[in-house]
Amino acid sequence: MTSPVAVQTDRETVRTRGATLDIKNVALTFPTAAGPRPALERVSLHVAPGEVVSIIGPNGSGKSTLLRVIGGLLRPDQGEVFLDGRPVDGPDAEIGIVFQDPRLLPWRSVAANVTYPLELAGWPRDRRLARLAEVLALVDLEGTEFARPSQLSGGMRQRAALARALVLEPRLLLLDEPFSALDALTRERFNLELLDLWSRTAASIIVVTHSIPEAIFLGDRVVVLSSGPGRVVADIPVDLPRPRRIEALDDAAVSPIARTIRQHLAET
Repeated sequence: MTSPVAVQTDRETVRTRGATLDIKNVALTFPTAAGPRPALERVSLHVAPGEVVSIIGPNGSGKSTLLRVIGGLLRPDQGEVFLDGRPVDGPDAEIGIVFQDPRLLPWRSVAANVTYPLELAGWPRDRRLARLAEVLALVDLEGTEFARPSQLSGGMRQRAALARALVLEPRLLLLDEPFSALDALTRERFNLELLDLWSRTAASIIVVTHSIPEAIFLGDRVVVLSSGPGRVVADIPVDLPRPRRIEALDDAAVSPIARTIRQHLAET
């Protein structure tokens, strides 16, 4: 991936290709030794095609749990999740997920890790290799095909995880603090690269973050969750123009939007 000063986008193109997501009254409780622990409470959310939605909240607010429910990895006790009008009742090829930990298989090469979803989907070898070349170019990992995860930097491992999430061309991409382990400068660059990637893949994106400036910089909206059990306490539009420039990260930290987010977080 390149590191452009500004990210060019065509919003009309984006909005014709991304998926529509509807979360309706989702609730989930985990059983624990100390008794039931509610994680989510009546969460409802709509994401338009091609929209980037940032989710922020205190520790224990159910942010990661919500992403797993959206991705079909957890079943809610109540409520439903719909992707383009159809219920999500398990893992879905049109939903890609990138976790905070890259979760690469250490005994597999980059190529084998990235193409693993294609293997499971029954793609023949020639098609897997062709798609591998495309997606490695997309995330700037050409030439790493035979490397093992232990031979990569933290940033490169996260790129490989992102490539794996994109290999089936999902229309919804879920990102669970994917850059939190990176240093500040690398994280800034990755934020720009993520927007560049969004402009080219046109997927709808939900990104979980603890960073208020990052949430504002990336999102069309910032959704604030309460402390557990998580519920939506604010849904704040971001009126920053696109393409977004790196300077906007500094502006976001002291913007009226940031003050509004801090106020809602303080009240949870």
